[in-house]
Amino acid sequence: MAKVYIKKGEGRFFRAGGLWIYDNEIDHIDGEFENGDILPVYDDRGHGLGQGFINMNSKIRIRMMTRQVDQTVNEEFLRMRLQNAWEYRKHTVDTSSCRLVFGEADFLPGIVIDKFSDVLVVQSLALGIERLKMTIVRNLCEILQEDGVQIRGVYERSDAKVRLQEGMERSKGFLSELFDTLVEIQENGVRYQVDVENGQKTGFFLDQKYNRLAIQRIAKGAKVLDCFTHTGSFALNAGVAGASSVLGVDASELGVEQARINAKLNALEDKVTFQCADVFELLPELERKGEKFDLIILDPPAFTKSQNSVKNATRGYREINLRAMHLLKDGGYLATCSCSHFMTYELFTKTIGQAAQTAHKRLRQVEFRTQAPDHPILWSADESYYLKFYIFQVVDEK
Repeated sequence: MAKVYIKKGEGRFFRAGGLWIYDNEIDHIDGEFENGDILPVYDDRGHGLGQGFINMNSKIRIRMMTRQVDQTVNEEFLRMRLQNAWEYRKHTVDTSSCRLVFGEADFLPGIVIDKFSDVLVVQSLALGIERLKMTIVRNLCEILQEDGVQIRGVYERSDAKVRLQEGMERSKGFLSELFDTLVEIQENGVRYQVDVENGQKTGFFLDQKYNRLAIQRIAKGAKVLDCFTHTGSFALNAGVAGASSVLGVDASELGVEQARINAKLNALEDKVTFQCADVFELLPELERKGEKFDLIILDPPAFTKSQNSVKNATRGYREINLRAMHLLKDGGYLATCSCSHFMTYELFTKTIGQAAQTAHKRLRQVEFRTQAPDHPILWSADESYYLKFYIFQVVDEK
């Protein structure tokens, strides 16, 4: 078996608790191997650091599977990881629909598995884990079945661009017998139709589950604007909570169409309406018309997916928060978030503060939240912490 040796003083990210070793940290590799093989990793003095799968096509050269250099990474090992992931979810979240495996944060780097009712959606993003994918899926289904949870179908959504960086092609399709890919789920008392085949990423954003629930408390009787509504999840939580009216806005006609279907599922189509529009264009238009809202929700897509675009993203976050503050009634509420790992907590917080100063508004923080517990944040693995979510009361300077 080939052996990997890292340079003296390198592997800092891994030593701090992460699971990645980068291409420029490796000194040399003894022996022959194929991309995707699991290899033992040693420091410059020959001390074992663990084992991980290698891919010479990726800047993340090795994704570590274990910190034990003598550990056998086999089916029994994978089943242990999956059992631990399932036990964790049972203790921390409503498992009717949840993320069962969150890659590195569950010590299974490069794979995500979401459960929507009785359907699993798999996203495999790294070559080494791709080889183990079907073994992982089969064992996870068995673990769930042993707990009385029947899975009727599995769908793959490994169609993300990041696979190309791993030297892999995009992949999408059934990993089980065919089934209807429009799956109905219920979350926080709200019903949704989830399109696991054509929806964004795996079909539905489970990470905001409890953040959606948090806005129910302040939505009762409120006039609500939900920006970047996607398939209407925040808007519908406001509607279910008793908002007087809700307008959800998204630039995707497909998303808005699905949101309207979801509103009908909940008999909310008269109270919760949706509009296909560019939020950056609509907010100034609403301001010119003199519109005012009691609650505004900002749940934009990641404005930045790399360090290089953070500056432009910051301007985008500042603008939408500034516009939203102008549209709120005195004492109204702003729920605002960023789902980009590169938009750090410190920078996001600073950006909102700058928007408030420019708008001559005072912010009273109601709460700060992150992603739901089924998307655990693994300390020292910074990529696992990405969602920042604030609720503020916004008051005029008097």
